Amino acid sequence: PNARLYVLDALLRPLPVGLPGELFVGGPGVARGYLGRPDLTAERFVPHPFASSPGERLYRTGDRVRWLPSGSLEFLGRLDSQVKLRGFRIEPAEVSSLLREHPSVLDAFTLLREDTPGVQRLVAYVVPRDEAPEDSSLRAMLKARLPEYMVPAAFVFLDLLPLTSNGKLDPRALPVPGLSPAWASVQVPPRNTVEELLVGMWAELLGVERVGIHDDFFDLGGHSLSATQLVARIRAVFDVDVSLQELFDLTTVARLAERLGTPREGAPARPPP
Repeated sequence: PNARLYVLDALLRPLPVGLPGELFVGGPGVARGYLGRPDLTAERFVPHPFASSPGERLYRTGDRVRWLPSGSLEFLGRLDSQVKLRGFRIEPAEVSSLLREHPSVLDAFTLLREDTPGVQRLVAYVVPRDEAPEDSSLRAMLKARLPEYMVPAAFVFLDLLPLTSNGKLDPRALPVPGLSPAWASVQVPPRNTVEELLVGMWAELLGVERVGIHDDFFDLGGHSLSATQLVARIRAVFDVDVSLQELFDLTTVARLAERLGTPREGAPARPPP
């Protein structure tokens, strides 16, 4: 009775059931602030956006949650536990929470790894209920509910998630995934001229000898600078303007080739300097 819970967005607007936001606490039981810490008080205690009386405040917890149809709150992680990948902020706990909704998944943990210097990948560790589900099944479910950049590049299946002596998950004990995601372990060669040109661009920009049409540009070492260079080469060869945002979504040769048309006649695979 002395506290009310709110799930609000960045503009302090209430969010409907199912949409994640930050947990705020209001009501008579909420303190006025931190003693002797006006800076922290201003950060954590905000004016109540729909108060019934003037002067009311809400306490922002920093917890990322969402309402469930049952009326319960689901904890999705801390807002300060977000990671940044390719310029996008990602909440790994949200990815793990969605994976647990898959009928074949018992538990999951997602984190950002950098096993090769300069190459960051989002990796999901999955404990299956019985037989391990296909990567494609997990990927399809996540793509239906998350943007492309939040879908893990690799899935690792474990019998159990490793724990410390205190019973907490031990990220340091998680195995290093393969350098290429399992779903792209078989390299498929280009099937047409467009894919062949793109494969050549990728190989030169990324400094790799072989590129399959289902390999991920960023898993192979791509970054913002090389993506910008790829945009310029695509414009020179195909006479098509592709945005960086599109490259972040269309991360394989096969998907990018569908977006592009026929290269302009006489265009070189590499534009002149």
